[in-house]
Amino acid sequence: MAEQRKNKRFDLKLPFELTRKGSQTTSKTGETKNMSSGGVLFTTDVTIDVGDAIEYMITLPTSSNSGGLVRLKCVGKVTRFHPEGMESPIRPSHAVAATLERYKFIRK
Repeated sequence: MAEQRKNKRFDLKLPFELTRKGSQTTSKTGETKNMSSGGVLFTTDVTIDVGDAIEYMITLPTSSNSGGLVRLKCVGKVTRFHPEGMESPIRPSHAVAATLERYKFIRK
């Protein structure tokens, strides 16, 4: 079966933080699995419904001499949710695909 994605995906394992789900403020961490210019696939222990609006932060790698943290603050919508089983018996892990509709770079 041929790949039919609009945007090329890059396998990037980066720290991920879900900061808002719909109208609920949350702070749950996870990790990206892959990203494109139009979206992201990430893991989380939060159950999210397809169609939910979310805000999330992705921490980007920086050079050791830059001295700062660069994060990408994103707004999107959940397009897929897949329960993945257990990463550990204490913390389940789910795969979530979301669009990347707006973003802003945040430097600390």
